[in-house]
Amino acid sequence: MTPLRSSCLRAACAAAFALALAGCPSAQSPGSAQRAPLAQKWLDRAKAAYGGADMDEARDAVESARKLAPDDAEVRTWEGRVALARLDWPAVQAALAGIDTTDARGLRGRARWYAGEIDAAADELEAMLRDPDVRDPWAKAVAGLARRGAGRTPFRMSGAMLAATDMPHVLGTELVVPLEIDGEQALALIATGTAEVVLDSATRKEPAWVSLRFGGKLEVGDVPALVQDLSAISRQSNAPIKALIGVNLLRHLHATFDFTGTQLVVRNFAPPPPPSATKVPLWYFRGGGMVVRAGLGADRETGLGALLVDTTQPFALALDDAGMKKAGVDLTKLEPVAQDPKLKQGTVPSLRLGAFEIPSVPAVTGVASIAELEHSVEADLDGVLGSGLLAAFRVTLTDEGRAMWLEDLPSTPPPSPKPAASSEPSPASPALPPSKLHPKPKKKPAPHR
Repeated sequence: MTPLRSSCLRAACAAAFALALAGCPSAQSPGSAQRAPLAQKWLDRAKAAYGGADMDEARDAVESARKLAPDDAEVRTWEGRVALARLDWPAVQAALAGIDTTDARGLRGRARWYAGEIDAAADELEAMLRDPDVRDPWAKAVAGLARRGAGRTPFRMSGAMLAATDMPHVLGTELVVPLEIDGEQALALIATGTAEVVLDSATRKEPAWVSLRFGGKLEVGDVPALVQDLSAISRQSNAPIKALIGVNLLRHLHATFDFTGTQLVVRNFAPPPPPSATKVPLWYFRGGGMVVRAGLGADRETGLGALLVDTTQPFALALDDAGMKKAGVDLTKLEPVAQDPKLKQGTVPSLRLGAFEIPSVPAVTGVASIAELEHSVEADLDGVLGSGLLAAFRVTLTDEGRAMWLEDLPSTPPPSPKPAASSEPSPASPALPPSKLHPKPKKKPAPHR
């Protein structure tokens, strides 16, 4: 990894997540002194489960707290926060009805935005932003977009029911997609670490509603798009990236991306389950930061970790020290990345995703943005899962983004990232070779439609 590529990686990671996760102040707890001890225990359990991205446990615990304290504002706020992570928009509104705190407005505003209720979303987000303690660039940009979007139907699809697009391989395992933005050809990057479509500020000066066309066949109109300087991501990918495709759009597209098969498939319908696949649940911090629970350690109960999924990152895994220890990695045996002394690299013996157990996964530690993300989302993250791992699978988003199918595809290993102009070597293990998963090659399945 060259010094430039390494610094771009960290800068791009921090910038991409900022748009998805910046926002609401932490929940207030003015009634904790009067709350019944049993209700408090259930609430504490819900908070702990949420912090570890165990949203099923968090939902059950906060529902138990709500039964004991049905009018408790903090309990109901946490109920709304968990529902938002589960993409359950009606449950967010039901939990927070009649609560006028800043937290409640922010959560309702996000839920209404993702549900396509743009006028109501603007009302809630603007009310939240009137709190002088709130600094939320996502909410400010989205509220402005919503006010300018009166009469629009977000993510309105036309043309073919399905379109397949060839994805060019660039510097590493990044998922680059050709598309049209308002009729102009461009390259975009699939970015599961950000909520919205993001346009390069070199071409767009302010957030806008745009039209995107995939494969010349399927058009998505009234797409909300924010703006950001994407030059660092372009340098990282060695390609002129003009847009990021965030999870809000990907959930509507029922997308399948296949790095090895160099193909993106988008649809206006939910596809059937693919063959030879495992279904992995997904959740979203603040509705926009994709997170998965994965088995990092030998103990199937205590070894579960919370990983943010960011396909703009070319590594397989980036873990903090606690995540490395949970995975059974001896920190004293980690090797420094020669071109970046802030990073160290090692091998996670096994990673479990759904029913798949993936051996010998390369991982780096020392990515400073993980700690920043933990503070932003009030969660105990173990790290980030990047495109270096997902490149080994064909990935399909299902259930409106609440899960992904991972197809176990036998294939040749993805190419290692090419060295930059300085010809310095890349890290020893930037991506997960599919050959580690598939010792016996088989005939590759036809593209899943």
